[in-house]
Amino acid sequence: MVDVELLCEKSFSGADQEIVDKFVEFQQALIEANVDKLNEILLDDFILTQSPNRSQTKAEFISDVKEGTLDFSKSDIMDPTILFDDDSSASMISKVRLTAKVNGRELRWISNTVANFTRVDGIWHIVGWDN
Repeated sequence: MVDVELLCEKSFSGADQEIVDKFVEFQQALIEANVDKLNEILLDDFILTQSPNRSQTKAEFISDVKEGTLDFSKSDIMDPTILFDDDSSASMISKVRLTAKVNGRELRWISNTVANFTRVDGIWHIVGWDN
């Protein structure tokens, strides 16, 4: 079974492909609860925004993944669009269909996702995920 699928008919190259690949890697790390990989992908000032009234820091988010409070099992990334602010700042906009157990309850939902990226030493990192 494939845990992360990119559902898209367009092709990417260069920095666009790097960003898409990094988001896929991020989603796979969530599914595997790979804390080391999440620490590598997410910058220290990372913020997860789940709703206007709910956000988490990197440490809070990773703790929930590690403890199983957030237990992801599948991610479908649909038709991402990459927008660049400059050479070291970009956003990926897409719909993401997630399957997860949240506090032990099995859920499946589609979120309108904006993932914000910053390039540090030539490597793209995620600084924010608004879903």
